[in-house]
Amino acid sequence: MKKIIFILTLALAITTSVMAEDADSLYAKDLLQPGTTAPEFTLNDIDGTSHSLASLRGNYVVLDFWASWCPDCRKDVPKMKELHEQYGNVATFVSISFDDNKANWSKYVNENGMDWLHLSELKKWKETEISKLYNIKWIPATYILDRNGDIILATVMIEKVAEKLKELKEL
Repeated sequence: MKKIIFILTLALAITTSVMAEDADSLYAKDLLQPGTTAPEFTLNDIDGTSHSLASLRGNYVVLDFWASWCPDCRKDVPKMKELHEQYGNVATFVSISFDDNKANWSKYVNENGMDWLHLSELKKWKETEISKLYNIKWIPATYILDRNGDIILATVMIEKVAEKLKELKEL
């Protein structure tokens, strides 16, 4: 009986580990690869001010693609807030929303205390230029860029973002 319980426990642990790893293999396979230079863009923030990716060169940058209507994105918001608080001095955080309703987008950001840079085209996800530039087929999706604007991480897993930010902090 003990052997059976041990084998079942081991099988569950392996299955859980494989399922966690599969998120990127399933949903991040089309993202731009590390070593690629991140495509340039200029988007507006909630107040209508333009921001370009080029203006962030010299800093590590976390590009978080999300939407307020996305359940998986909302689930990751507390962790992203925690990462911003912990690593905001290591990287500039930029969330790019696929919301097409400014009021909903703004309300969600403000009510959830997401106090970093938020940008959007205010168009439906599949109609945005930014989703085409960055091959966004699943959200949330996150890129981390080095100081030169090259991609060093492309993932749909917030845990990998946390690991990479921890590495960068230790550099």
